[in-house]
Amino acid sequence: MIRFEQVTVTYHDAAAPTLRDLDLTVPEGELCLLVGPSGVGKSTLLGAVSGLVPHFTGGTLRGRVTVDGRDTRTHRPRELADVVGTVGQDPLAHFVTDTVEEELAYGMESLGLPADTMRRRVEETLDLLGLADLRDRALRTLSGGQQQRVAIGSVLTTHPRVLVLDEPTSALDPAAAEEVLAVLQRLVHDLGTTVLLAEHRLERVVQYADRVVLLPGPGEPPVVGGPGEVMAVSPVHPPVVALGRLAGWTPPPLTVRDARRAAAPLRARLADVPPPAAPAAPAAAAAAAPRGLFRRFRRAAPAAPPAGTPAAVPAAEVTGLAVRHGRVDALRGLDLTVRPGETIALMGRNGAGKSTLLRTLVGMHEPVRGAVRTGGAAPHRTGPRELLRHVGLVPQEPRDLLCADTVGAECAAADRDASAAPGTCRDLVSDLLPGVPDDAHPRDLSEGQRLALALAVVLAARPPLLLLDEPTRGLDYAAKARLVEILRGLAAEGHAIVLATHDVELAAELAHRVVVLAEGEIVADGPTADVVVASPAFAPQVAKVLAPLPWLTVAQVRGALGAAGAGRGGSGMDALGPSAPETGASGTGAPETGAPETTPTGSNPSRRGDPSETDTSGAAPSGTGSRRQDTPRTDPSRPDLPRPNSSRPDPSRPDPSQPNPSRPDLPRPDRNGPNTPETEPSGPSSSGPDPSGVPS
Repeated sequence: MIRFEQVTVTYHDAAAPTLRDLDLTVPEGELCLLVGPSGVGKSTLLGAVSGLVPHFTGGTLRGRVTVDGRDTRTHRPRELADVVGTVGQDPLAHFVTDTVEEELAYGMESLGLPADTMRRRVEETLDLLGLADLRDRALRTLSGGQQQRVAIGSVLTTHPRVLVLDEPTSALDPAAAEEVLAVLQRLVHDLGTTVLLAEHRLERVVQYADRVVLLPGPGEPPVVGGPGEVMAVSPVHPPVVALGRLAGWTPPPLTVRDARRAAAPLRARLADVPPPAAPAAPAAAAAAAPRGLFRRFRRAAPAAPPAGTPAAVPAAEVTGLAVRHGRVDALRGLDLTVRPGETIALMGRNGAGKSTLLRTLVGMHEPVRGAVRTGGAAPHRTGPRELLRHVGLVPQEPRDLLCADTVGAECAAADRDASAAPGTCRDLVSDLLPGVPDDAHPRDLSEGQRLALALAVVLAARPPLLLLDEPTRGLDYAAKARLVEILRGLAAEGHAIVLATHDVELAAELAHRVVVLAEGEIVADGPTADVVVASPAFAPQVAKVLAPLPWLTVAQVRGALGAAGAGRGGSGMDALGPSAPETGASGTGAPETGAPETTPTGSNPSRRGDPSETDTSGAAPSGTGSRRQDTPRTDPSRPDLPRPNSSRPDPSRPDPSQPNPSRPDLPRPDRNGPNTPETEPSGPSSSGPDPSGVPS
């Protein structure tokens, strides 16, 4: 269905190709998961399938990409629209109408489908994605997660044969993410739809995948195989896989259910270990703050509190707060106090009011009832320059904060606005995501890179209260680990942090408190361990595996086993089973060796045929320039990855049947003969350090 033949993509101002000599085949009726660190070319690969690369992004594409027999070099995106449905990282950029129902119908209108067919499919999609109550809502009034579901629904209604999705669950709460993934799985199994999906939150999606494609670095050949075999060697993997590696379970589990079946020895070993301590208070955490980073922060003195403000004033205080969006009650009777040095995670379903609360704390919404105080002042009555001394917000769409033409200019402006030492913002960007070039335009960065830049712009001012709306959207596990270090250091210095997130692993790793909202009201508020363990929807994977024991993260388990091993004079892994491999300093099980090696996908030394070159220099639409979705990063040195053994079946998942019934109501495009899928062999690659889940 999808075939890459010796594909190389180079953007006009890039020093090296983002994709190099890529060979890849995705058969019909499979859900293929694309994984890898931020900036390795995942969005570029997806764009090449939909025709956006290079027809819209600019740059040069050498080789051949075919979708259902159509060559994307000679078929522009509009000529592929009846075959390929695409949902990007930014749902707002996807919309062309004003309301939910109109957006769901627009694609079918463009294809000229009959009115009765459109009506039936709109109703089916509203029910499938839980959007029935929102059918008449204006798109601009929806939460980020609701917008994401509408964007997915708008391509599902056209019944494309191929779905290309770039982080489709990144803005969804856990329950909504499961609903969307279940819909995608039904499309694959029941209708034979081919789904190509890129995602960083692997704990949500890896168990749904038929195959996984790992891109280790820009221009490097992919590793292709079943989920179990690729996760066994991948440098990016979910917490349940990290726990399996730590415990020596072979193959590593992909689901909580599989992990629980193997976890009895681990639970028995941990039963005698003292429970993990709660997140450290600011004073206790100061010693663990990343020293180099915060020396840079201290070049500029922190903003002084206004005269007459008592030192004990909360960073933010909300009393009886009510906020309305038109006729909708977004917040109702909220009471919340945020103290200096405290990290609070706001959780809840999409549309619960999390983003509204953050925007109210920076004065973007005026209360209809109740009171809001930020740093002792009412934010909606405080001027922007004065408010900047009290609070900073990183919104769900980072581009809203970015105005300059280059990363370097954006950082320099942030330093000036914050009266920070030159280079402060630039150093923060490098700490979060190394390799982002100074001369890159912010719009050309990947979603994760834009988020890192926006976060650095806000952090340069060192606001006493930092608000973050979905801060891990678009970040891989390594970048998330660096973000956790930075936020812990800020909290240790006395900064208050409030983050709205659906990332339960981040909340378990970082937050002192979790506040759960539902329909604009607080329904739970307490210490992180108490709240997340009590809720199956918000419990992290480790907590589900080890329940009823109190451990939440892989880092906590590693520390407990290390302490137990030191007390017994051993490694702490003795009781986990005789087949457990030795673990290194990271606690990651050594991969199995001696397996038959396979030929790496994309490393064919001889080109097949004479692939032509497509160069659309100057052909990009006005205003787009040479837009890059993935800016190549400096290649780190990486030891060779062990090669997955593709000569044996993957024991971690069954072999699902994939029927492909015909759909008479869907107009079929003309095809250039039958498209017989080929299965590419999986192969080796190389990778960087192994971040186990959400590292400490």
